[in-house]
Amino acid sequence: MYQIHGLREKLQLGKSVVTVELEPPKGADPMPTMLTAKHLRGYVDAVNIADSPMATLRMSPIALSHIVQQDLGLEAIFHLTCRDRNILGLQSELLGAAALGVRNILTLTGDQPSRGDHPDAQGVFEVDAIGLVNIAKTLNEGQDLAGKSLNAKTDFFIGGAANPGAEDQEVEFSKLRAKTSAGVRFVQTQPVFDVETALRYQERVEKEGLPVYVLFGILPLKSGKQARFLNEKVPGISISQEIIDRVEAFGREAGVEIAQELYHALKPHVAGVHLYPLNNLQTVYDVLDIRVDQSVAL
Repeated sequence: MYQIHGLREKLQLGKSVVTVELEPPKGADPMPTMLTAKHLRGYVDAVNIADSPMATLRMSPIALSHIVQQDLGLEAIFHLTCRDRNILGLQSELLGAAALGVRNILTLTGDQPSRGDHPDAQGVFEVDAIGLVNIAKTLNEGQDLAGKSLNAKTDFFIGGAANPGAEDQEVEFSKLRAKTSAGVRFVQTQPVFDVETALRYQERVEKEGLPVYVLFGILPLKSGKQARFLNEKVPGISISQEIIDRVEAFGREAGVEIAQELYHALKPHVAGVHLYPLNNLQTVYDVLDIRVDQSVAL
């Protein structure tokens, strides 16, 4: 099912990779996401499939990741949260993912159900993201959490989230050290909007000798209003006044240019980037400077 050089192998070989965030459909038809993924094939190294993001109901990320890989030959990274499953359910989901050939996992704690479209649902949160990493690593070693042997071990490439712009970098790196100790081998970060923040984070990862590949998040801004909201309301995101002014004056065009500048500046120095297209496939083409005859919007 996999090419010889999948995401893990490309990173090990030192290839600069690009991943893109996709949202599963709300319904039993995978085609909306599949059509988008189809038009990314050959341009990106993997697509992320979210796990009911913002606690809103969506198709299973494991099932959809399998379909993307099986039908399109495009590698997927499935998100798995601790919100909806206890440790028995998490292990079961992971064994099913392994059987389907879905081996890249992004481990997340998950949003509270009260934020989503089923606010009366009960969150589980029996473990947090690090506990989930430990579960995946234990299954990779051929055992379950009860210490009993599996009939075949899993082979997950375990990822986690990171935040280069966190206000307290000591706390941020304490979390990162804990994640890598538990078994995380790649992280995808919250969006960064300046080269210095990203490179400073990368330099510290290297200085501490942490065994992790960092894929830095890039979010092309659409408007000055969006830039101000992210800068003021989202912890760990800092956007300079210069960038806010550029996007205020020139809108999406400036947002794409800023993302392009960041992508090209980071590419020689980091393991890769993770694009947040915000439901606009053309944004991916624009940032990566891909020329296509006809693009398809999400």
